[in-house]
Amino acid sequence: MGLFDKWFGKKEQKETLDQGLQKTREGFFSKIAKAITGKSTVDGDVLDEIEQALVGADVGIATTIKIIERIEKRVSLDKYTNASELNRMIKEEVQEMLRLHSGENKFKSFELPSDKKPFVILVVGVNGVGKTTTIGKLAHNFKMAGKSVLLGAADTFRAAAVDQLTIWSDRIEVPIVKKEMGSDPASVAYDTVISGVARQSDVILIDTAGRLHNKAHLMDELSKIKRVIQKVIPDAPHEVLLVLDGSTGQNALEQARQFTAATEVTGLAITKLDGTAKGGVVLAIADQFNIPVRFIGVGEKATDLLVFDQQAFVDGLFQDSSLGE
Repeated sequence: MGLFDKWFGKKEQKETLDQGLQKTREGFFSKIAKAITGKSTVDGDVLDEIEQALVGADVGIATTIKIIERIEKRVSLDKYTNASELNRMIKEEVQEMLRLHSGENKFKSFELPSDKKPFVILVVGVNGVGKTTTIGKLAHNFKMAGKSVLLGAADTFRAAAVDQLTIWSDRIEVPIVKKEMGSDPASVAYDTVISGVARQSDVILIDTAGRLHNKAHLMDELSKIKRVIQKVIPDAPHEVLLVLDGSTGQNALEQARQFTAATEVTGLAITKLDGTAKGGVVLAIADQFNIPVRFIGVGEKATDLLVFDQQAFVDGLFQDSSLGE
């Protein structure tokens, strides 16, 4: 059991996740239930309905085709005869796809690798996806897990970003390094890491500007930030976390495509899953980019940012479905 579980138990986490996935779960399973009503075998029409349900949940065409092909193969081998069996097959295929692409989450219970201190997380993502809010929530959760946290406000192109991160700093009582608007982001990042080392911080969270209109400039800026950080901590940043808005569905996939082309993304945080029926985008992103999902946002509270647990996610997606277990 991690420290996080001691103050926010697994039962509460499960309830939060289940509530956050409610819209996706209801939309997805109502379509599948309709597809198999009165059917004793899986025919082409049933597979088409399942495909439409997956696409409707924003699993994406490429990932959906993979799942359908695997189900079709299993149906021919396992001689499917009832709805419960089909439900089990779909669940197992979703689990397997996440297992292949997500691996074990190194941030389980908001713990950190013991051999990296301070652990530096560089946070990237376009404006409006909840990037700064996600940083604030991460800081809160790491602090509640017993970690000392330092924030770096390196999104110096938007005064609102610095102000918002400062509000989080005050609210959760963690220190922040910031400069005036228009300052060199790399300079802020450098000062943050220097301060983090001096403070013996456990984790450093650095915000960056969320611009995609000029990929070359974005790449140059992030590369410069990495270089100055590495002058202090040679193997940092230890995580480049891309924040995506899950409610935007396929647009989130395009943002992932743009950012992975501009920099080496090592993990994903997918926000706003509670307000959408498009929670399947988590599966699409994990499958298409082979980048592990680290955190998911399923509500407004700081504790609604959860460490991504593949098994818990799939269980939450499939729980109480009309197809049965």
